[in-house]
Amino acid sequence: MTENKGTALLRWLQHRAEQDRANLRLFVLGAAVFFAGLGIMLMAQKYLLPSLVQEIISLAGLILAAVGALCAALGYIALSILRIIRLARKND
Repeated sequence: MTENKGTALLRWLQHRAEQDRANLRLFVLGAAVFFAGLGIMLMAQKYLLPSLVQEIISLAGLILAAVGALCAALGYIALSILRIIRLARKND
């Protein structure tokens, strides 16, 4: 029989909450990628003349920063909120 999608999601979240080291790695890697993208944007604005190349490099930095922010946010959520859920489940 098929499992309910909500139950499958809850089971996946519980499994993800158990992986502290992987969640911390995701958070740190996301933060590093975010700051690298931010650095690329700042360097392009400071050292390149206004041109299409500058805008393309800034766009690449923006995309990199957005991906890094998303990864860092997922890692942080997994480290904090999912841990609270895990501790609440153990008390039940």
